[in-house]
Amino acid sequence: MMLRKAQFAGAILLTGTLFLAGGCGYKTEPVPPDSIVPKAIEDLRYSVSEKGVILNWSFPKETIRGTDLTDIATFDVYRAVVPLKDYCPTCPIPFNEAIQVPGGVVDPEKTRQGTYETSLLRSGHKYFFKVNARTSWWAASPDSNIVSFVWHIPAKAPEGVTAKGVDSSVVVSWQTVTQLMDEEKVSYPLLYQVQRSRDNAGFESIGEPVKATRFVDKSLKNGETFYYKVQSLLMVDGVAVSGGLSGSVAATAIDQTPPAAPTGITAVQTGGGIKIFWDKSQDADVKGYKVYRRSADEKTARVIGDVSGVYSIFEDVNVAADGNYFYSVTAYDKAETPNESEQSREASIRH
Repeated sequence: MMLRKAQFAGAILLTGTLFLAGGCGYKTEPVPPDSIVPKAIEDLRYSVSEKGVILNWSFPKETIRGTDLTDIATFDVYRAVVPLKDYCPTCPIPFNEAIQVPGGVVDPEKTRQGTYETSLLRSGHKYFFKVNARTSWWAASPDSNIVSFVWHIPAKAPEGVTAKGVDSSVVVSWQTVTQLMDEEKVSYPLLYQVQRSRDNAGFESIGEPVKATRFVDKSLKNGETFYYKVQSLLMVDGVAVSGGLSGSVAATAIDQTPPAAPTGITAVQTGGGIKIFWDKSQDADVKGYKVYRRSADEKTARVIGDVSGVYSIFEDVNVAADGNYFYSVTAYDKAETPNESEQSREASIRH
């Protein structure tokens, strides 16, 4: 059986099948080469405050092929907004049209940061964001990681914040926050985040958020001063909405731990009086010792001598004949307000 062939302008008809040899007017979008498509952004993150949300991410430095990038033309920021009452965890995220953010030169030495900020947020809505990087209008990176959060009218800043220095720690306290910034009553769970700074600038969060209105900043070096602020966190469906931030207060951790009581107390009669000996303290911060004495008819001992920490001997020359005395010794440290140990065991002697 012979195949019939008929030739027409721009086409060949072969056994009933039409093969187009010329253009038909249909076009597909050009596919950019791997050498110019940036890698996906993997560190998209956000920070929510009473002012709105700030997105941050790192500039990609390589293409998906692994070659170096020199610049980013623009970033495409995609946003989706879903009312909490309509949120469906398994439904597709309804991202809107991209918002373009200017790019810039890629720094090979250090990582540049991209930023997008918006205050156009509605209370009781869940927000989703993702970002693409573009080297041209037709060369966009794959999608970044998606970040999401729930926006709500934030809580007011904590009031009555105080900070008190104790031994190797600072205790920060504040009053309970009961109102949102629009004066409405707080109806969601509330946490508090304590922030700290050495110079009253560049505050950083310390520890985990707490429910209580008290936080102890531990393991500090005595004598160092720190500044503290407290921020309210409204927990909306498990998501923290950052609220007002208090003013700063300062406190200094102070040494409140006394040295150990001296040991080896011995009293010896001499020609001029009574000498008291003791073992030198092994505590590094001992500044000196106080010597106490009481007579047999006294219940409370009184200080009769103050000895430098270099020494461990004291002579009591103000003694009466036939006197019966009881001696004890304490150690005190180098703190601005010295911490004194308990009295040692007593050594008794009759003169």
